[in-house]
Amino acid sequence: MKLKVFLFLISLTLLNINLFASNNKNILIINSYHRGFQWSDDVLNGIESALNDKKVNSTVLYMDSKRITSSKYYRKLKDLYKLQLSKSKYDLIVAIDKFSYEFILQNYNELFTDEPIFFIGLEQFSQDEVKKYNLQSKVSGLLEKRAISDTLEIIHKLIPNLKKLYIINDKSENGDDSDPFIQNEIYNLNDKFEVQYIRSSTLDDLKEKFSKYTPNEAVFFIRFYNDKYGKLYTNNEISQMINSSKIPVFSTDTLFIKKGSTGGKLVPVKEVGIKSGEDILGILNNTITTPTIRTADKFEYIFDFEKIKKFNLHPDILKIDYKYVNYPKDFLDRNRQFVDFVFLMSPFLLFLILGLIHNLYLRIKSTKLLKQRMEFDKVLLDAIKAPIVWQDEKGKVVDSNSRFCDFMNFPSPKEKGKKLKDYFQEHNTEPIFKILKPFINNTVEGNHMVIKGDDDKEHTYLIDQTNYTENIFKTKGIVTVFTDITKEKQAVEEKRKHQEFAIQQSKLAEIGEVFSSIAHQWKTPLIEIATIAQERLYYDNNNDFDEVNNTYASDIMVQVKYMTDTINSFQEFIMPSTQKIVFDINESVEDMLEIIRHNMKYNYVNVKINVEPETNLIIFGYKNELMQTLLNIVNNAKDSIIKQKSKGKITQGEIFINIKNIHNNIQIDIIDNGGGVPLKYINQLFEPYFTTKKDGHGIGLYMAKLIIEDKMDGQITVENVSGGAKFSIILELKK
Repeated sequence: MKLKVFLFLISLTLLNINLFASNNKNILIINSYHRGFQWSDDVLNGIESALNDKKVNSTVLYMDSKRITSSKYYRKLKDLYKLQLSKSKYDLIVAIDKFSYEFILQNYNELFTDEPIFFIGLEQFSQDEVKKYNLQSKVSGLLEKRAISDTLEIIHKLIPNLKKLYIINDKSENGDDSDPFIQNEIYNLNDKFEVQYIRSSTLDDLKEKFSKYTPNEAVFFIRFYNDKYGKLYTNNEISQMINSSKIPVFSTDTLFIKKGSTGGKLVPVKEVGIKSGEDILGILNNTITTPTIRTADKFEYIFDFEKIKKFNLHPDILKIDYKYVNYPKDFLDRNRQFVDFVFLMSPFLLFLILGLIHNLYLRIKSTKLLKQRMEFDKVLLDAIKAPIVWQDEKGKVVDSNSRFCDFMNFPSPKEKGKKLKDYFQEHNTEPIFKILKPFINNTVEGNHMVIKGDDDKEHTYLIDQTNYTENIFKTKGIVTVFTDITKEKQAVEEKRKHQEFAIQQSKLAEIGEVFSSIAHQWKTPLIEIATIAQERLYYDNNNDFDEVNNTYASDIMVQVKYMTDTINSFQEFIMPSTQKIVFDINESVEDMLEIIRHNMKYNYVNVKINVEPETNLIIFGYKNELMQTLLNIVNNAKDSIIKQKSKGKITQGEIFINIKNIHNNIQIDIIDNGGGVPLKYINQLFEPYFTTKKDGHGIGLYMAKLIIEDKMDGQITVENVSGGAKFSIILELKK
């Protein structure tokens, strides 16, 4: 009985194990290289970290293609794999780099059945090659992209007087894949400096070539695993060559960044593996549609601190986020054992520290020299970006941080106890003194101040002053903090502009709805007029032709059609755009003029449109809002012309609309002969609620600027020309 129970439990356990195993996914990874080849090992580590605890079993086979590449070897390898895989079934086949990928394609029908393929590490993908083996529905992968162009730009910026650059890329199949990209970038350099492209050499020759320092020269290392005799080099041998170079060597991935490379925009190899592992999971779980080809586009800016210092390079000029390797250890790292010891002994030292603090307190209390010193940590103050100054109750400076001295445009005062105006007089900073005079005299009104910074732009500072009282020595004073809130104010201003644009669109929408209702009511009487005219003609003539009445009826029908078309055009124009569309600038101008054609004709204003030959007129934006802007400018021009005519200065109004291309933009110039804009107003023309008209509201040109510059990323300007004004609108063409 016990034996039966035991056998039942064993069977149940084995059944659970089989059920658990059946839920797992199985993948086969064929590595082009051997175990210990750093690039593929890093990729494998990334894949394993992404698949960890994801119920995925992986089997790895190594082809060792760096050492053996003969066709005979590949045939033997195929027979070996065929034997190994004959009783195995996988959910996905993963190829690491070019050799295993091509091996899988060529031998797919003999080694596999219907498993999908995922490749890693290719720089180029050919759909024709996949079609050749009828596997286009099965192949997915992650292409590797090297930042060749960006690294060349980094080298040139770090070495602005660069005269010669050596580019190293071996003659392997992977080197051949990179070659077109390298050749293209060399061509794009346009002879900015001399380039020597090295594909065939030896490691010893390269060591000799770069064994002497030559100013304004550098090396761009892509790869060099195989020399011109077919010898395979290890990563250690390559890193020794790179590290021994007397001129800076830049690279494209993270393999050599800690082993001699100066750095650059690098491909994080392990991250490529992690990204590949995530895509593999997506394919196994059917969250990624196959086939799909993606590109690993994650890069890191990394530099070797020792190499940067050695060659006197300055990565800060690149204005990018970067990090260092081989950075000198700080105090904690150098004294880790001591710090650990102190931490361990801290309970015993606590009483000693308390005693020292008490003793220090008594010393401060008994020393009159420290009466006016605040308990600021100077290092902490200097680390704060906001300018801070501490004054006593008489206005004398007790202390400040270095930011405050930079802010005031004078060096850090060595002598304390002076008033701020004394420093200004000593260092001749009259302009900023005038701005800060109310603050210095304690008569500042409000808590904001606008000051022009080193970048010649106005910055708004929030002045926060706090009174303090020191109870021990009964001293008083003021701590003042200047906080730069320019960006916050700009954000508020931007939000306000968006709100005004939304309000304007809402108003236009309401007007559009009202007009649609009116238009609907008008269309019915127009139809009745047309019907009555036709019936009248028919019954008056008793079915006989009457040329005069027929002409009257035709004229009525023409006018009815014109009124209907006008209503439809204005109804379409008045509705605000809900999203950006592609449209023709010339058509928009014509549609806008059609709305006001009779108004212009009635006021004797000629409007002429000139489109330069071969002008690209297609843009991407808000059509109705652009028409609203053009209509506003043309109506303003008409009003100016009417005013000039009433004064007898002109007899005929003229408005010229010129459309042309400038580089990749389209420019619309609207020129009138209405006398121009008074010079004292021309810089205020686009400000909200500014108007020169008696009954104007001052929102038209402000909304025009908001639409063109904030909503359509364009530019609108105004200037006076002979006899009138010229408004210019520049918009980007649709790419």
